[in-house]
Amino acid sequence: MLEGHRVSRISVRGFAVASATAVTTVGAVVGVATGDPAATNDLETTASGATLLTDIPVGDQAVVQSASLTQQADAIAHAADADAKRSAEEAARVQAAEDAKVKKAEAQKAADEKAEKEKKEREEKEQVASRSATRDAGDFEVQGSYTVAQVKAMAQQMIPAGQFQCFSNIVNHESTWNYKAVNAGSGAYGLVQALPGSKMASAGADWRSNPATQIKWGLNYMNERYGSPCGAWSFWQANSWY
Repeated sequence: MLEGHRVSRISVRGFAVASATAVTTVGAVVGVATGDPAATNDLETTASGATLLTDIPVGDQAVVQSASLTQQADAIAHAADADAKRSAEEAARVQAAEDAKVKKAEAQKAADEKAEKEKKEREEKEQVASRSATRDAGDFEVQGSYTVAQVKAMAQQMIPAGQFQCFSNIVNHESTWNYKAVNAGSGAYGLVQALPGSKMASAGADWRSNPATQIKWGLNYMNERYGSPCGAWSFWQANSWY
């Protein structure tokens, strides 16, 4: 019968070496018991190839196995914790980048809205200032007749600066700045070809002969119906009338 003490003194490189060589060692022990010299050599080779940490008595092998399994479980848990930490860090990085992107978009939107608001306020102030700087029809001395240059000069003083070109475009097409122009077919009259011409009486009784009165009426008409001379000009371009 094989002595238990001889089996218990197998050298191991930790538990992993003992486990890896367990089958070979058992076979070698059996060979020794039968007196096989080759088996004895295998056993000695196996034992000598391991790094000696301790000699494990047979009764303590179960404790060593349990400790090794615990170490393996701890190593696995540590690796899992490390993976979880890396995943959490990556998720946090992605979320931070997304949050930064959203904040940037919100900041840009706020900046655009602010710029648009400031632009609108500036334009409104300019319009108010322009209106306050314009002259009324009654500010001009009445004459027996007016040249095209005089009529245009009056319009430039009565129409807000930003709207004059649009007003001028319409008048160019409607009457070529002739304040006595008459449409033979419809009877439309004056600079802005009011139809009927008598509509302009709301701006002044001298609507037939005073271009300033016609300009005043034409400006009011464009503002009330189209919001501005430029609004009227946009409509005219699409329809060839206003």
